Amino acid sequence: MYIIVGLGNPGKKYENTRHNMGFIALDNIAKHNDINIKKIKFKALVGEGKIAGQRVVLVKPQTYMNLSGESVREVMNFYKAPMENLMVIYDDIDIELGSLRIRKFGSAGTHNGMKSIIYQLKNDRFPRMRIGIGNSGNGDLKDFVIGGFSKAEADSIKETAERANLAISEWIENGIDFAMNKYNTKKKAKNDE
Repeated sequence: MYIIVGLGNPGKKYENTRHNMGFIALDNIAKHNDINIKKIKFKALVGEGKIAGQRVVLVKPQTYMNLSGESVREVMNFYKAPMENLMVIYDDIDIELGSLRIRKFGSAGTHNGMKSIIYQLKNDRFPRMRIGIGNSGNGDLKDFVIGGFSKAEADSIKETAERANLAISEWIENGIDFAMNKYNTKKKAKNDE
């Protein structure tokens, strides 16, 4: 059993914002694997199905970002999945827009949703997938992360959500090291293509 959590904020207001990158990626994973994320449980929207022949639970906490850990703790307590079978997908302002970074474990960095999860689980030894949303430069960080994507950014994000789906299948099928080696790539600069 694998638990895959996408982080974001509930409601139409936040639907296609940078801070909802985890929701965007999880919705794409659900679409590709024919899983409906509609059941309300554990302070979250939940969907169950199979990916790469394994049972999975897809989770979108509905607690708002800063309290995501409450939902994740309830899910982990209920399903009793090992920590290494939990993957949290979330946005990261510290990596380039469209880049994907998978790690086996680590700190929360500056991400409040991850801080909440680590605090509630009392453990940081679980895989995570960070998706780069770029940064605001000198602009207001809060406005930036709850802001929408430009047309060019939206295309990049759609492509990254597709890679996130492939990376999840790789992780489940072949393990975290294979997924990291295959999908931890920087987005190509235009002059590299």
